[in-house]
Parts: sequence; C-alpha cells; structure tokens
Amino acid sequence: MKKPLTYRVLLIEEPEGGFTVNVPALQGCITYGENLSHAMEMAKEAIEGYVELLKEQGQPIPDDSNTFEYSITLAS
Repeated sequence: MKKPLTYRVLLIEEPEGGFTVNVPALQGCITYGENLSHAMEMAKEAIEGYVELLKEQGQPIPDDSNTFEYSITLAS
C-alpha cells in the first residue's frame, strides 16, 4: 500500500479578495482561489497535477510528512 503524500500549503489573503496558495515543497506550485474553500480545492488540483508531471518525468516525489511548522508572535 502506498504511503499518502502530505503537503503544507500557505494561504495569503489578497487585498483585492481571494487567496493565493503556495506549496513550498513543490517549487513553483502556486494557485489562487476566490475563497478559502475554493483555494483549497485549487491547491489540491495543482498538487495532483504537479505530482503527476513529476511521475511522468521519473522525478522523485517530495512531500512534507516530516515537516513541522510553528508561528511565533512578537509584540510590536
């Protein structure tokens, strides 16, 4: 059974509305959604397409399963 691939996505709320989505483990994998739900849907599509292309090219498939992320807030 294949191990599921896990990817961290960064969502940036755009001033004009919507969200830009960046997938750090997949260089250049960036998409956009009109709202959070749409952004996550588009991220999944972008990741699937990116991974499929890597497979077709015989490239290794990176993932974020061993990546941990924390946010640190500083007083301004």
